Amino acid sequence: MRTVLNILNFVLGGFATTLGWLLATMISALLIITLPLTRSCWEITKLSLIPWGNEAIHIDELEPQNKNSLLNAGGTLLNIVWFVLFGWWLCIMHITAGIAQCLTIIGIPVGVANFKIAAIALWPVGRRVVSVETARAAREANAHRRFQ
Repeated sequence: MRTVLNILNFVLGGFATTLGWLLATMISALLIITLPLTRSCWEITKLSLIPWGNEAIHIDELEPQNKNSLLNAGGTLLNIVWFVLFGWWLCIMHITAGIAQCLTIIGIPVGVANFKIAAIALWPVGRRVVSVETARAAREANAHRRFQ
């Protein structure tokens, strides 16, 4: 089922959003000040291309033992730079694609996935794209650690 939904996503506009992310990745790699954004940009490019079966999870949830408040502050600053340069137009692109996909009955699940990626497009720094199973296992391990 994931494969069918990923193909449907690609056909119904996922290629355009992925091209937008690839453009943002190339621009962030070329500009010196935005070079630290390139990894986050590439991570979300993968999610835009194959949203079903993958999930964006914050690195603090994935590896809580490596939490660092200085890196989190730097990530917040990078997210602000990201929002100004790339985030707003990528978010609008995903919202537009999501609305267009939701106009067809068959495209509604894919449109909902684009709305989720639109929220991630605003603040992607510090997120990693992992399988849904890995994200679920990380969240369960964190909940188990917190409540013991």
